[in-house]
Amino acid sequence: MKGRAVLAWNVRALRVERGLSQERLAADAGIDRAYLGGIERRVENPTIDLLDRLAQVLDVTLCDLVRLPAEGATPPVSLKRGRKKA
Repeated sequence: MKGRAVLAWNVRALRVERGLSQERLAADAGIDRAYLGGIERRVENPTIDLLDRLAQVLDVTLCDLVRLPAEGATPPVSLKRGRKKA
């Protein structure tokens, strides 16, 4: 698995695990939601400074963002679309 694919996998998995939308994570990291979507789709090449901010917001180490997924792990799913009911 290439670096961008590993990063995309881990960012999405951690974001979904924490119940964060792309919009919320992007706002907390100080980036545009579309850029975060590009990271998750493997089309953007983020700087190390941005990876530091994402790791901080997700409360993980930088190493956690680039750790290879376990053999046979299923790809992370997306959160359900739409707003949460109050």
